[in-house]
Amino acid sequence: MIDFTSFLNTVITMFVILVVGYVLGKTNVIDGVASKKLSKLIVAVAQPALIISSIISKQYSPENLKLSLISLTFGFVMHFIMSLIAFVACLKIKDINERKVTEFAMVFGNIGFLGIPVLGSLFPENGEYVASFFVVSFNILLWVIGLGIIARKRDDIKLTAKKIFINKGTVPTLIGYLVFLIPALLPEFTLPVVVTKSVDYIASLCTPISMLIIGALLSNRSLKQIFGSGKVYYLCLFKLIVIPLFFCFTLKILGFSDFWVLFITAVSGMPSASSTSMFAELYDTAPGFSAQGVGTSTLLSLATMPAVILLATEVVKWNIALF
Repeated sequence: MIDFTSFLNTVITMFVILVVGYVLGKTNVIDGVASKKLSKLIVAVAQPALIISSIISKQYSPENLKLSLISLTFGFVMHFIMSLIAFVACLKIKDINERKVTEFAMVFGNIGFLGIPVLGSLFPENGEYVASFFVVSFNILLWVIGLGIIARKRDDIKLTAKKIFINKGTVPTLIGYLVFLIPALLPEFTLPVVVTKSVDYIASLCTPISMLIIGALLSNRSLKQIFGSGKVYYLCLFKLIVIPLFFCFTLKILGFSDFWVLFITAVSGMPSASSTSMFAELYDTAPGFSAQGVGTSTLLSLATMPAVILLATEVVKWNIALF
């Protein structure tokens, strides 16, 4: 079921690209202006294309439709549970802004930029397809739970229905779904190759550019800032180890299939999303600390993801299910 060799190759490749991004940041090839423009390119164009590409890559069938709805449900439930864990875990943090950023960063992982390609390498048959619906839950709850965290004890931040239902996750998902469902009415329908290839090429920009940006982001922080902050290590401990292992053991005990135990473990163990820094900057909520958290968790995840997944592959072999 799980292609661990391909997964390791993907992680190593991402690390190499991150190092290149670090060098480009140090040499000022990717400066602050370039980083922001590249981020906008990813968020506005490449990630929506990645979602569409992941959905339409699967041939329509009642089974695939059912899988998409199950995946969407899992995505919502997973994020709600993580928000509860993060809220309790962050109560001890005294600085209100750093508490908000840490809580936000524990809930929202880099499912889109890193998750889709990583999960695709782990589960070649349907990893990218399932992950795309977790991105939908991510983008909806980003404007519900995420903005709610940042808006706590502030009167200047408003949550609107438009932000919840019309965003860069829901719109491409709707487009992808419509294309995916056309064969149900027109069995002979196929998209022109030029369309699918164009979408695929644009989607392929996500991972390399996002890793370059994160590498450049790290280049602006000292080694002490990257590796010497206890608060950042606390964030990484929960985001990269505690939360994914919680899901791993809980789902196994509850009797879920090996696929869902491994998949939820992997997707919940992704490093903190770049949206953490974007929201922190936009709403002036400890932006420097948020950048440090995103960069360090991404760097450490290159070691923790393989370790956690390897442990999960052993856990699924245990006979500990209650049901």
